[in-house]
Amino acid sequence: MYREASVATDSYNAAEEKAERQSAAIVELAKKIVAGQERLADLKERAGAAAAAQYRTGGLPDEAQLLLSDDPHDFLDGAGRVIQGQRATKGLIAELAKTQEDLEQYAADASAQWKNLEANRKAKDAARKKIKKRIAEAEKLESRLEKAEKARLAELEAEAAHRAQTAWLDSGALDETGGKASSAGKKAVAYATAQIGKPYVWGAEGPDSYDCSGLTSQAWASAGDPIPRTSQEQWKQLPHVDVKDMRPGDLVIYFGDATHVGMYIGDGAIVHAPRPGRSVTIAGAGSMPILGVVRPDA
Repeated sequence: MYREASVATDSYNAAEEKAERQSAAIVELAKKIVAGQERLADLKERAGAAAAAQYRTGGLPDEAQLLLSDDPHDFLDGAGRVIQGQRATKGLIAELAKTQEDLEQYAADASAQWKNLEANRKAKDAARKKIKKRIAEAEKLESRLEKAEKARLAELEAEAAHRAQTAWLDSGALDETGGKASSAGKKAVAYATAQIGKPYVWGAEGPDSYDCSGLTSQAWASAGDPIPRTSQEQWKQLPHVDVKDMRPGDLVIYFGDATHVGMYIGDGAIVHAPRPGRSVTIAGAGSMPILGVVRPDA
């Protein structure tokens, strides 16, 4: 149940991250629309002035204006300027049409972003409900256990983690490791280990509580290297490295669906936020099924 809650938490965090990007896109589109409206108003004013100037000539043909002119030379000079003005007016009209098209496109894009934002809001609500349901089911099940049974359950969990870690170490996975942490990696490890003892809360990213990817993303943000918010996006977007090349600060991604993440701190250990009901702690890097390793500052 906690694993299902973890999967739903990642979906919630991904939807939240996407909603933030869409909100930012809507703000940028709004700025473009405002600027376009101002530009459109200016072009209309200039087009109106050009139309008024043409009206003042009376709309007479050039031949008639030449015959009626007191100074043909001045007329010809003026006619040259009129031709230039006509060309400028054509350019003005074209720019006016282009600006109108841009505004229509910006409005359509903004409308599409609003629809996407609403869809993500629904996805977040669905994920939130699923998380709460799974956590409630798990807590209800645990509440039925007697104190001794809870202690035994914790003991079994610890034994399973120890067996997995031992098997992983015996496999020789760490035989060739020993890479030194980068400067940013040291800062990230220092931040993450300083959070030990703080409770796991789904969707949390500090400073008083964390979920697994909230801990790793905030640790690397504190080191000056922002990374994706969710473990799945961390796995998708960050550079992959072999386990044998792992160094402190690298992120270890777990399970086939990349729904858990911890930070490697050296000596075969990670710091991570395990699950609801637990706190940020140190565990064996091989205590869960490893999907792979990523390096934020590669």
